[in-house]
Amino acid sequence: MTESDIIKYFTAEKNESLIFVALGMVAISLAFYGMFSLRTDFFRGMFYPLILIGLIQLVVGGSVYLRSPKDIERVSAQFNNDPEKLETEEMPRMIVVNKNFMIYRYTEIALALVGVFFFLSFNKESFYSGLGIGLATQAIAMLCADYFAEQRAREYTEILKFFLHLKFTA
Repeated sequence: MTESDIIKYFTAEKNESLIFVALGMVAISLAFYGMFSLRTDFFRGMFYPLILIGLIQLVVGGSVYLRSPKDIERVSAQFNNDPEKLETEEMPRMIVVNKNFMIYRYTEIALALVGVFFFLSFNKESFYSGLGIGLATQAIAMLCADYFAEQRAREYTEILKFFLHLKFTA
């Protein structure tokens, strides 16, 4: 592990957070357009998951974007000045992050399946069909975005484990 591994991980996390922000902005824009311009039951149903999950995307993406530079400073300082904190602070944090990605994945899959079920079970122009397609679309978008974040977190965790193993067994 090098300091460039730390910078690479958190910079990629920061960059991907912009995708979350963009997804949120697009979802919210579509929701308002459908709700107030198209004014059908289908788009009224679509409005709720697009707004709710879009707001989550904006908040989470914005938080990660703002937090990432501080994370680079914090973990770089640990790496350079107090590597033991990588074991006592950073590794436990990453274990939680990786566990949370598993929870997010199953939640997003469940929401996508519920959305598809609603879409297929109701009249295609109904409120519930719109609710279903909005929910499925947002859940699948989050699932895709989180997939890449999860892969990156796992890779970083493995690099961290390898470093800690070498550091404390030498």
